[in-house]
Amino acid sequence: MVEYANREAVGLTASTGFSHFYSRSRKKIWKKGEESGHVQRVSRILVDCDEDCLLYEVIQQGAACHTGHMTCFFRTIDGEEISGKVFDPVMVYANKDQ
Repeated sequence: MVEYANREAVGLTASTGFSHFYSRSRKKIWKKGEESGHVQRVSRILVDCDEDCLLYEVIQQGAACHTGHMTCFFRTIDGEEISGKVFDPVMVYANKDQ
């Protein structure tokens, strides 16, 4: 998955060992899996050569994508689905907008 993380979110990730991000639309920090239970335990944080991008190496519990797929990258540019769903998002997010 690709997400935005500000300094506070990265600090929480480093201190708790679970991925945290910043929602620019909701203007708040969120922990991956706080609603679904599908958390990411961060094993290490890598930084790119320009120091403007981070990569969290994680152990995924459940699925990463809110659509129910294991990863957010589950289809090709042509629309071919390359992996199936591992959970039903309607059941997990019963009263939430997708």
